[in-house]
Amino acid sequence: MNLSESGKQLIKKYEGCILQAYLCPAKVWTIGYGNTYHSNGTPVKEGDKITKAQADEYFEVIVKKYVTTVNELVKAPINANQHAALTSLCYNIGPANFNKSSVLRLVNLNPSDSTIKDAFMMWNKGGGKVLKGLTSRRQAEWLLFSSK
Repeated sequence: MNLSESGKQLIKKYEGCILQAYLCPAKVWTIGYGNTYHSNGTPVKEGDKITKAQADEYFEVIVKKYVTTVNELVKAPINANQHAALTSLCYNIGPANFNKSSVLRLVNLNPSDSTIKDAFMMWNKGGGKVLKGLTSRRQAEWLLFSSK
């Protein structure tokens, strides 16, 4: 399944677009739409700068990795909104965390399980602290996931 435009917009909204390298709450150098790597695979480092066009290009290249991860790990039938919400979560927490998450486990057992909301909401911390932005993002992801 491909990522819907609403999924792309959700990710971009919550990641924001910053054209100069910055340290994210987890203390990792980040650029563009929350990317820790350039589109060629080299890590972002202090002092790196990109253009808006490069940020958009990086996003399109890098988001495919997360789409592939979701497509490979989700075994239950899901709709496009569920796919978009799960891809947004995976993009934010990384494939390794997504793979071991209770969100994925619950979705694969029953995508209609209402406790999936609580599983999404567990992923609202950065650097060990609850972050308002992550709480808002998880709520938005859940709303998209639970919509038809």
